[in-house]
Amino acid sequence: MVDQAAQERVAEFIATHDLEAPPEFRLLDLTSEVGELAKDANTSTEYGSEPTDFDLSSDEIGDVLFALLALAESVDIDADAALDEALAKYEERLAADGVESPGSETGEE
Repeated sequence: MVDQAAQERVAEFIATHDLEAPPEFRLLDLTSEVGELAKDANTSTEYGSEPTDFDLSSDEIGDVLFALLALAESVDIDADAALDEALAKYEERLAADGVESPGSETGEE
């Protein structure tokens, strides 16, 4: 999970290096970084003709995480709490569709 410490590290890095930006710019940066992942996917698979060659670089995933945490920080959202909310929402959807979640067979949820 993304913990509060990761979000705090990003916030500290931004403050230390004077990289403050408004939320709308943070969102554009996040979109750009996700585009870099799509580029990696397209390039590694020869634009889909070689799907088994799919590859993403860890530094691009890191860039997306940085951009996402910077956006969360800029709009004062706790990323870890937001992730918990999303997971709970997905669990509810799966349960409503009759799909068992991991651990439900043993009663561990």
